[in-house]
Amino acid sequence: MRLLLAGCLLLAACGGETGKLGNEAQPEQAAEPVDDGKADCAIGADAAWARDCLIERAGDLLTIRHPDGGFRRFRVLADGRGLEAADGAEMARLQIVEAGLVEIRIGGDRYRLPVKVAGSAP
Repeated sequence: MRLLLAGCLLLAACGGETGKLGNEAQPEQAAEPVDDGKADCAIGADAAWARDCLIERAGDLLTIRHPDGGFRRFRVLADGRGLEAADGAEMARLQIVEAGLVEIRIGGDRYRLPVKVAGSAP
């Protein structure tokens, strides 16, 4: 299922700094995700979730590095659809799993990243 969002889906990793998530605290928000430069990931089929994938952001390129040295690269789309795989033939599938959190599935790998949907309440 292709997920289209009204407005632009902005990954919280949009800060432009390598290895950091660009979470900007909003006074009215009760809790913000931890900004430790990591994402929850499950690498491989039936793998357990762990917070051990590193996030890097350079322009519209988002790289998620696995603890075993592997990585996935995604291109953040300017048209509001989220992101797509930057290399390879596998398609990335996005799904909002809860408010402010998106799950990316590609091959047997899964990642959960904080997001901000443009036009949503602060």
